[in-house]
Amino acid sequence: MSDSTTEGGCLCGAVRYRIAGQPRTSSICHCRTCRRASGAPSVAWFVVRTEQFSLLHGDLSTFASSMPVLRQFCGRCGSPIAYRHADDPASIELTTASLDDPESFPPSREIWLSHRLSWQAIDSRREQDPDESQVQPQQTDSRGNNSRA
Repeated sequence: MSDSTTEGGCLCGAVRYRIAGQPRTSSICHCRTCRRASGAPSVAWFVVRTEQFSLLHGDLSTFASSMPVLRQFCGRCGSPIAYRHADDPASIELTTASLDDPESFPPSREIWLSHRLSWQAIDSRREQDPDESQVQPQQTDSRGNNSRA
C-alpha cells in the first residue's frame, strides 16, 4: 500500500474521512438504487479495504437499503458517503465526489449499464459492464433489481 493519503467529507463538514493508499477499483454505477439514494443519474464509487478508511470526525448515519447492503451518509446534511455489502465485509465503497479532490481516483469503468438512463452518455474510454457490480457475487430480487439496494 502506498504511503499517500486522501481526504474527503460531506457537504456541511460534519463528517471527514481519510483514505490511506490507492483504491482497489473505481467506477460509475448506473443502477436504479444508487440513482434513488443519491438523486443523481449515476454515482462514482471507489473501493478500499476497510483498514484503509479512517473516520476523522463526525458520525455516519446508516440505512439498510436491502438485506446485504448498508448505505452511510451524513445525518446532518444527507451527503452519501459510503456503501457496505455483506458479501465483501473487508471492503468499503466511498463516493468519489465526496473526496476533497475527486480527480484523485477517476473511474476506470461503468457498471450496471443495463439500468442507465437513456439520456445519460456513456464514456467509451472506460470498461463497460452491463450487469455487474464491484462486489461479487451479485444477485437480483424477484423484480429484477440488483442487490446494490
